[in-house]
Amino acid sequence: MLAEGGVDHVRIEPLARRLRVTKGGFYWHFKDRAELLAALLTHWRDGRMAVIARHVTPEADEDAEAVLRRLLGRYLDHPNPRGAAIEMAVRDWARHDPGAAAAVAEVDRARLAHVVPLFESLGAGPCEAEARARLFYAYVFGQNLLSPTSDAAEAARQQDRIAAILIGRDAA
Repeated sequence: MLAEGGVDHVRIEPLARRLRVTKGGFYWHFKDRAELLAALLTHWRDGRMAVIARHVTPEADEDAEAVLRRLLGRYLDHPNPRGAAIEMAVRDWARHDPGAAAAVAEVDRARLAHVVPLFESLGAGPCEAEARARLFYAYVFGQNLLSPTSDAAEAARQQDRIAAILIGRDAA
């Protein structure tokens, strides 16, 4: 429901119908809608933080550049439209709700905290590493908002060029 229509569409009665439970069954788990929304934010935040920690863990013989390129590939070569819709819905929610804003800020800090050291290990100073990490995430999330390129080979070349710029290496 969140992905489909934002936080305003997360309502107890439609959710209970979708889950095929009674309203009473719903209230067995959550005191009210506010408690449901708080649990939803906690689940989103914890899930995002666990995913990024798992994704930045180097695989065998993988250096920082390889991890960054793998991350780009994971998000850009295998888009998750539902995940992107949830991300956008939570970020929209955060524009007018302090609790959602705090959850988004915490996830953003965790994402940057995991990626900044990768850029530092490639020789970037702290300020440059943070700037590159922010550009990295802006590209990952922003690319999902653009219309896809119909030419797969050109899209791959473009992604390689952008990765080279972000990572600070020559394009392959």
